[in-house]
Amino acid sequence: QMQLVESGGGLVQPGGSLRLSCAGSGFTFSNYAMSWYRQAPGKERELVAHITSAGGSTKYADSVKGRFTISRDNAKNTLYLEMNSLKPEDTAVYYCFIATIKYWGQGTQVIVSS
Repeated sequence: QMQLVESGGGLVQPGGSLRLSCAGSGFTFSNYAMSWYRQAPGKERELVAHITSAGGSTKYADSVKGRFTISRDNAKNTLYLEMNSLKPEDTAVYYCFIATIKYWGQGTQVIVSS
């Protein structure tokens, strides 16, 4: 059975860092480009970052460029999002997503607050 399981969220102070992980199982992980999305309270879900299947190309939302880094380890079937210089406006539930098959993980909560 196909699964995407996010982890690594939590409460962090402004200026801090977190690393999110998304572990895939039940499918050939390396075949798929993947993305991180986020949804803040009362707002629509938005694209944060995208990475191609082999990891050779990435793109970012303007709001996170220079602060967040998307990466993947296909040998470990895991997608990552390194988040630095976190701001209160980064508070959201973060989801990993495979667009070609419209498959979402369950999400992990990130709260940036002092």
